[in-house]
Amino acid sequence: MGRLTPIVELGVAEALAILTEQLAVSPETLPPLDAIENEDWGRDLLLSKLQEIDDRTLAAAGLSRQDGDFEQASGQSSWTVPRDETGG
Repeated sequence: MGRLTPIVELGVAEALAILTEQLAVSPETLPPLDAIENEDWGRDLLLSKLQEIDDRTLAAAGLSRQDGDFEQASGQSSWTVPRDETGG
């Protein structure tokens, strides 16, 4: 599987398009692009909507919650903790 794009790297227009076109979020539940594209709250809103989507669905759209490989086969989250921080 190719590199997944972390959701935090998405621009407002790109995030809105992915949510409505690929992830089937109703456009009626989101503000129009011209109202949010230059607003921090608009980006935060779209990121919060993406956070509500499960890891497998995000991966199918080519996205991840952060950098790193998605453990699709095992069903594990893409969130990882470096070994040196876990004490192991």
